[in-house]
Amino acid sequence: MIRKLIRKVLDLPAHMGRGRVRPRVIPLAQHGVRREQLSHAALKVTTRLQEEGYTAYVVGGAVRDLLLGVSPKDFDIATNATPEQVHHLFRRSRIIGRRFRIVHVMVGPETIEVTTFRGGSIDTMNESGRIMADNNYGSQEEDAHRRDFTVNALFYNPGDESIVDYHHGVRDLNARRLVMIGQPSRRYNEDPVRMLRAVRLAAKLGFIIDEETRKPIRSHAHLLKKEPAARLFDEMLKLLMSGEAYACLLKLRDEGLSRGVFPLLDAVLGEGEGDAFLQLGLASTDQRIRADKPVSVGFLLATLLWRQVDRHWQTRIADGERAVPALAGAIADVETEQDNDFAIPRRFGVTMREIWTLQARFDSRSGQRPYRFMEQPRFRAAFDFLALRSEAGEVPPSLVQWWDDFQRADPDEREALIERARDAGGDEGPVKKRRRRRPAGRRRPPAPEDPV
Repeated sequence: MIRKLIRKVLDLPAHMGRGRVRPRVIPLAQHGVRREQLSHAALKVTTRLQEEGYTAYVVGGAVRDLLLGVSPKDFDIATNATPEQVHHLFRRSRIIGRRFRIVHVMVGPETIEVTTFRGGSIDTMNESGRIMADNNYGSQEEDAHRRDFTVNALFYNPGDESIVDYHHGVRDLNARRLVMIGQPSRRYNEDPVRMLRAVRLAAKLGFIIDEETRKPIRSHAHLLKKEPAARLFDEMLKLLMSGEAYACLLKLRDEGLSRGVFPLLDAVLGEGEGDAFLQLGLASTDQRIRADKPVSVGFLLATLLWRQVDRHWQTRIADGERAVPALAGAIADVETEQDNDFAIPRRFGVTMREIWTLQARFDSRSGQRPYRFMEQPRFRAAFDFLALRSEAGEVPPSLVQWWDDFQRADPDEREALIERARDAGGDEGPVKKRRRRRPAGRRRPPAPEDPV
C-alpha cells in the first residue's frame, strides 16, 4: 500500500520497485485488426525494420482508430532502432527535430514518422516543468509510460498481428473513456498542449474525459499562454479540422480553455453562440474532412472572423459609404483592432482577405464586370463563401443562383442574364454607357458653317 502511494505521488512507473510489468498481449482473434488494414508504406517500413533485427510497431492514434473501425489518416511507428540506424536503412528519409528527434521515411506519396522508444528520463525541462529536450532512448515499456493517454499507448505488431497493451488502453477504448497515463497535473506541466489534445480527442471520438484527467485542466489553463504562438495556431487548426469543429469549440468552453488561450477563438466564441453562419461554415468543413476532401485554411479562417468584418461593413454602409470601399475599410478596422494577435501566418491571411474583399463585387453584374470578375484567382472560393452567406440568410438566394447560372451559361445566355439583372435593377449604381472608340486616322468632319 505504501509503495503504491509513493508511486502515485511521485508519478513513477508501476513496475518500479517490484520488477517489470507484463503487458497484455491481445491476439488477432480478440481484436480483429489485420495487417492488410495498414497502409502499404507502414507495412513496408515495419517489415524492413523487423527483417534487419529491430523491433517495430505501429503505435498511437492509428491503432486506436483501427480498433474503432476508422481508417487512420496516417501511421506512426515506434522502434528500438536509433534515428541514425533508421535513416541508414531507408534512402528516402531524413532526421528532423531538436526537442524530439524523429525520422520521416518517404514511401511513394506517403510519409511515415518513425520514433525511437523513449526512456524514462528527460533531458531538459524549464523552471515550470515543461519538456525542452527529450532524446533519451529506452524500452518499449518506458515508451508506453511516456505517452499521453492510455488509448494512444497501444502497439500493433504486423508480424504476428497482436496488440501490446501496457495501460489497459483497450479497456478504456471500449468504455469510450480518455485517461491520462501518470499524474495528470504533472503531465500538463510537462506539456500544456496535452490539455488541448484531451479536448480535441474527446470531442472528435465522442469520449468522456476521465475525472482525474479532467479535474486539473481548468487550473492549469494559464500554462498555455506561455506556449509559442505558432504552436498554438497549429493546435487550433487541429481542433478546427478534427471533423467535429463546433463540438471542439464547445468542449473548450466547458473545460475552461475558451478564454485567453486562442485570441482568434476568443473572438469567435464571444459572439458566435447561436451564430448560424459560423455553424454552417464549420459543418461544411467537417463534411469535407469526413469525405477526405481538401480544406482551405484561408477559407476556414475567413468563416471564423466574418461576423466581425460584416458588422463593421454594415455600419459603414449605414453611414453612407458605397459597398466596395466600405468593405475594404471594415477589413482594415478588424485588422487594426486585433493587431495580429491571432498569429495567422501570412499565406493564410492573404487568402482570407481576398475572399472577404470579393464579396462586395457580386452585386456588380453589368457590362464586362462579371466576365472580369470570374477571371479572379479566388473567384470560386469567394462564390462558395457567398453561397454560405446565402444559406445563413445574409444575401438573397437569387444572387447566388444568378452567378451559378452565369458560370455554366454559353455566351448568348450570359448576355441574357446580364440584361435580366439590369432590368431587375440588380446592379450597384447606375450603368454608364460605353463610348465607342473611333478607328485611328479618322476624324470627325467639321460642322457646316451657318449661312450668312
